[in-house]
Amino acid sequence: MLLPQTKEREYRFRLALRMGLPIFLLLLAFISDTLINSYESVQISFYFTFIILLVFSVYFIFFLIYSGFDVQITDSITKTFTREYLYKYIKKEIKKNDAYTLVLLSVDNLNAINTQYGITNGDKVLFQVAEYLGNYLIDKKITNFPMGHIKGGDFIIGLEGEKENYNSIIDLLCLKSSDFKVQEIEVGISGAVTDTMYSDNLDYMIKNLFELQLENRNKKIIKKRDEINPNDLESFVIGAIDKKSVSIMTQSVYEDGEEVLKECFVKLKNAEGEVLHPKSYMKVVNKLGLTTQYDYLILEKSVLHCMDESTNLVSVTISPTSLRNHNFLVKIKNLLDANQDVKNRLVLMCSEIDYYSHIDRYNEILQSLRAQGVKIAIDRLGSLHSSFLYLRDLEIDIVRFDSYYTKNKHRDKNKNIIDGLNTMAHLSGVKTWIKMIEDKNTQEFAKDLKIDYVQGKELANLEKIYED
Repeated sequence: MLLPQTKEREYRFRLALRMGLPIFLLLLAFISDTLINSYESVQISFYFTFIILLVFSVYFIFFLIYSGFDVQITDSITKTFTREYLYKYIKKEIKKNDAYTLVLLSVDNLNAINTQYGITNGDKVLFQVAEYLGNYLIDKKITNFPMGHIKGGDFIIGLEGEKENYNSIIDLLCLKSSDFKVQEIEVGISGAVTDTMYSDNLDYMIKNLFELQLENRNKKIIKKRDEINPNDLESFVIGAIDKKSVSIMTQSVYEDGEEVLKECFVKLKNAEGEVLHPKSYMKVVNKLGLTTQYDYLILEKSVLHCMDESTNLVSVTISPTSLRNHNFLVKIKNLLDANQDVKNRLVLMCSEIDYYSHIDRYNEILQSLRAQGVKIAIDRLGSLHSSFLYLRDLEIDIVRFDSYYTKNKHRDKNKNIIDGLNTMAHLSGVKTWIKMIEDKNTQEFAKDLKIDYVQGKELANLEKIYED
């Protein structure tokens, strides 16, 4: 029996005691009063006592029953801890132990299972997976551990000690799970491990688990990586944005052998001169609600320092959520009005995982920017579903293919896909762009497909142009 089930039984037993004790005491008092007064005729106080005892008994019963409903320890589907109780339990464990490890294990294909086999079978899968995970750890002589269902197909397990003690066990679990089935339903399981060496803040630890899992989901194995304390990372981001401290590099982009565009790469820089890649801090920027502030900073810096005396286009990557923010949009237009030489030269590069449903409103915003001479580019075509839909639904100027297609092992195999997307874009009056041209073969690949813009180390290296 897993620890959550044991705790649930303990809790219900304690609740039963709390319900029964006052009733027992009240009945005892009632019987004593009756016996004491039985040798004489029953007094009228007997009736008052009886009524009062009855009312209080009913009150206590209802109060305790409803209090029991308010507190739920185990999840009704998986029979593991609920998220609220798990977090409370683990916080206490973190305080008690010098080193504590959290493990995230997820059913990756739960949505597909619910769609294909139905929600009832999806619930059965979750229950069986919870049992499978618990039994696996018990077989490894790991017992009495908290395990909770926090959302969807995601389970968190708490283990005493450092993550090095569990890495190989969890790696093996993820590898063995490829053969795991529930009533012939294939179940995909992936995981991640972190410990209090990263942070002793539970929220940071869980966020770190999902980041690690995202990186390793396709590999089915957990890797080590350089980690930055989340408190330090937040301080880094806030300080750099407040001081507008950035490092800017550019790379030339070519069309028919001539330089026509420069892409700007802006990174935040702290007081010690340390520069971080956006992948390391963008989630923190979003979490702190600084997305529009950050986007305007990199746009402003790019306009000031990437625009040289040539007539080349300059590309800057901006979050679509910022473009859809009214205040941000006003700032962009004011920036364009104050810098007339930027007009007809600025390219805003966007991409997002989820398709924005209010597409007509989004298109109106983009067209208002295009009316002021801004070109709109959509990134990661061929990889993100939303990028394809935006090519279909939005009036844009440029699409850039995902770098997946320029890797040697994928390039020739997927040539027809790129050719089809390239033709589709050209028929829509949209220019195409491919990056990560690292060798002559990839350069010839892009040339054969008649892709408009090409970019990569084979053509031009990154050039640092500004650092504050």
